[in-house]
Amino acid sequence: MTHDHTHMDWTAMLPLLERGAELRTPLYRSAAARLTELLPVGAARRVLDIGSGPGVLAGLLAEAFPYADVVAVDGTPELLERARERNAPLGGRFTTRLAELPAGVDELGEADLVWAGESVHHIGDQLGALEGLARRLRPGGLLALVEGGLPARHLPRDIGFGRPGLEARVEAAHADWFGEMRAALPGAREVTEDWAALLSSAGLVPSGTRTFLLDVPAPVPAAVREHVLATYARTREGVAERLTDEDRATLDRLLDPDDQASLHHRPDVHLLMARTVHTARRAA
Repeated sequence: MTHDHTHMDWTAMLPLLERGAELRTPLYRSAAARLTELLPVGAARRVLDIGSGPGVLAGLLAEAFPYADVVAVDGTPELLERARERNAPLGGRFTTRLAELPAGVDELGEADLVWAGESVHHIGDQLGALEGLARRLRPGGLLALVEGGLPARHLPRDIGFGRPGLEARVEAAHADWFGEMRAALPGAREVTEDWAALLSSAGLVPSGTRTFLLDVPAPVPAAVREHVLATYARTREGVAERLTDEDRATLDRLLDPDDQASLHHRPDVHLLMARTVHTARRAA
């Protein structure tokens, strides 16, 4: 039987989302520092974090822009509740807004910085979404769009059993899933994902693209190993039916705590990934 895995259960994914964002904190801090080069800290009075999830990034943006009020925007109440818990020390500087995009974008108010972290690709009309976000910017304001980069890698190509290259095949299966997810979105439109060109089409002036690396080599700390295990468990649940029987058996062995060659015990587990941030400015 074929299951529909294109729908995202964000509430169920909360622990994975939060831990993943926490582990990427060095990467995101570097990205935020780059934003402070493009937008003077004192010029940022209001920041929107679009698709904020549990609020890890919102906290980092508040740290980078200490004079700004930060608004976490998401369509899942449980994620916003966690965001409020995480950012309670910010007091009145931090608020949340429950909004489904793109319909609710015009109700979000103006901002000097809009951060859209891997959220636009969940909207059927990506250009329309960028146009809506561009309307939120005050003159001179900055849009930071996180899309693309490199998928995470956690294991060597040959892990000692199964067919070498497992992660590359999982990546290909995920790409197929991603295409189906995009096609099933309301108002889905195919566009060439030249993000600088799309930002220009949205009426903004591109101000550069930069990719930020996260490199946690083996041996990894326990928190990273736990996250890799959770990631693989989700992979086994989400795209295993797109893989061969041999690859499914390999995944099962990697997840078996009693197997010394599993992710629970392997000394070669690592975390290597990259995220690309495209920036554009509204003309002053």
